[in-house]
Amino acid sequence: MTAKAFDLIVIGAGPGGYVAAIRGAQLGLNVAIVEREHLGGICLNWGCIPTKALLRSAEVFHLMHRAKDFGLKAEGIGFDLGAVVQRSRGVAKQLSGGIGHLMKKNKVTVFMGEAVLPTKGVVSVTTDKGTEELTSKAIVIATGARARELPGLEADGDLVWTYKHALQPMRMPSRLLVIGSGAIGIEFASFFNTLGADTTVVEVMDRVLPVEDAEISAFARKQFVKQGMKIMEKAMVKKLDRKPGKGVTAHIERDGKTETQEFDTVISAVGIVGNVEGLGLEALGVKVDRTHVVTDEYCRTGVEGLYAIGDVAGAPWLAHKASHEGVMVAELIAGGHPHPIKPNSIAGCTYCHPQVASVGLTEAKAKEAGYQVKVGRFPFIGNGKAIALGEPEGMVKTVFDAKNGELLGAHMVGAEVTELIQGYVVGRTLETTEAELMETVFPHPTLSEMMHEAVLDAYGRALHI
Repeated sequence: MTAKAFDLIVIGAGPGGYVAAIRGAQLGLNVAIVEREHLGGICLNWGCIPTKALLRSAEVFHLMHRAKDFGLKAEGIGFDLGAVVQRSRGVAKQLSGGIGHLMKKNKVTVFMGEAVLPTKGVVSVTTDKGTEELTSKAIVIATGARARELPGLEADGDLVWTYKHALQPMRMPSRLLVIGSGAIGIEFASFFNTLGADTTVVEVMDRVLPVEDAEISAFARKQFVKQGMKIMEKAMVKKLDRKPGKGVTAHIERDGKTETQEFDTVISAVGIVGNVEGLGLEALGVKVDRTHVVTDEYCRTGVEGLYAIGDVAGAPWLAHKASHEGVMVAELIAGGHPHPIKPNSIAGCTYCHPQVASVGLTEAKAKEAGYQVKVGRFPFIGNGKAIALGEPEGMVKTVFDAKNGELLGAHMVGAEVTELIQGYVVGRTLETTEAELMETVFPHPTLSEMMHEAVLDAYGRALHI
């Protein structure tokens, strides 16, 4: 068997891998990509994109119920869960097909199969036609991650679901338990709660959305409770008694006491595990720490010519971080001198209702790091566009270094904040201070004006509160 030689081989065609392949090809490299399941990876097929399609349906459903608030009439409002899911799958399929087109356009050779690294610089791919050997001096591992499963809480696809089951639900849950209140857990809780499920969220930490700023978490929690969700913090699901066809009895421990509650469906969203098995990494001398490949700031593994990007290389577990790492690594391999990624300048977005978005340090983390801070806040209720949209619930918060005016962090909750956050991300990338942000003219009437006001408020200059 003759090995096929490439300048770059990428293992995994998710948002990290396929972007690395495209950028490598743009720079003149001969690129191969290996994918065992779907082009676009989890993000396009089972994650970011289809969940947003579901959440959009829930958002429209919610607005239809508020028709009267807008002087409109909508009667006999209902939903067809099968059709909602079908739309979501259609969106995912369209985008996944688009990746195939991009691979062809950029002349990237695609191998659909399982990859193994038998020795340095070699990738063995098992396809349905047999085994092929590929060689390259540069190999990028972009194998992603999967749902973490806790002992006793494993998914069965019937009573206990992972995100994959929740994306193609066989029924509408009546009494739903969501374990974990990170982005995945709270998005599914928000979706099913909006469609009418009696939803309980159990979070082991002291607050929901634990990575967010404490004030933002508290604001979001208040809105979730208003919508009918039950939130149990500092609580742990110790055991699930499954009764096929009947439901689940959950044993929930809080404050040293255990209580039992009945549910018909459980969604487990307790984190992720890197896809590091079966690749042959250990034999090559790649360091793996708690299922994630250990890398330096340029995503190098320590084994010459071998890189790891995206979820398999650790936090933050975000598609846009993976894509950016893919570009950086391709440029490095092609002989360029890219800047390393700054994790603190990557925004996190959660598409629950209300939306949550943030970048940089929380107020507490900034103080912990020894900064003297100036903090600004502005409520949605003070913004004309938010009131006109009928979305007066929300807040924008900014955290500055009191000494030099550096924007340390920005945190938001409310309508469309996942779109707004990028303004602050650009600001941080340009190393802007409060002075430039204050001097920037924000268009009126827009939600973005609140970003201006939150900066002004940090310095006692807010105009509309």
